[in-house]
Amino acid sequence: MSDDAKVLEIVEIARTTGKIKKGSNEATKAIEKGTAKLVVYAADVTPKEIIMHLPLLCQEKKVPCFEVAKKEDLGAAAGLALSTAAVAIIKEGEAKHALEALARSK
Repeated sequence: MSDDAKVLEIVEIARTTGKIKKGSNEATKAIEKGTAKLVVYAADVTPKEIIMHLPLLCQEKKVPCFEVAKKEDLGAAAGLALSTAAVAIIKEGEAKHALEALARSK
């Protein structure tokens, strides 16, 4: 399983059993409030300015941050019919162990 697939699976599990915030604005707010457990953003977002602050903010706040290739895949994992630039996991739900393992692997 690729890293992208693992990350997207964690987003899906957290969506159905925990809580996620969708979109770069919501993800940014979650990081700043200290509620984000994991942030995932898409590499193919244009313009890049929409998401380029996320890795830096995550690093500053010690939040694991991962990039996936496609915003469509991220949107699908987040349960959206549309694509999304970023997702923040607020409550891991059943994805807790997978999320911890992923954070350790980074």
